[in-house]
Amino acid sequence: MTILVAYVPRPEGEAALDKGIEIAKRRGEHLVVVNASAGGGKADPSAVDGDDAERVQAILKNSGLHAEFKQLVRGKNAVDEIEDLVESMRVSVLIIGLRKRSAVGKLILGSVAQDLLLSVSCPVLAVKAES
Repeated sequence: MTILVAYVPRPEGEAALDKGIEIAKRRGEHLVVVNASAGGGKADPSAVDGDDAERVQAILKNSGLHAEFKQLVRGKNAVDEIEDLVESMRVSVLIIGLRKRSAVGKLILGSVAQDLLLSVSCPVLAVKAES
């Protein structure tokens, strides 16, 4: 089985990564960390840059786990990419990070976390960053 972590370069992404490593070690499962972005012309604050991708890969290498990092920029939104991964892999749990947002922020921008909670076919563990 595989543990899938939806990673963003923010404190909630770091919390999800830490929890994913902890659970994968405890269960002896494969860990896949994914950062997904539609790409295109405008900058996406959820997309990792080269330095952050290297840092995450180094963390995974030093974890002692069978782990990999995937950065997907294929024109699809993050929810669709993660749903596809859940369906194509044997995912035991999807780990996502949550951040506090205002009601207006949720209304205008939507919520990737909410969409994932409602749409994926595997258990979802939502974690918060330390305050």
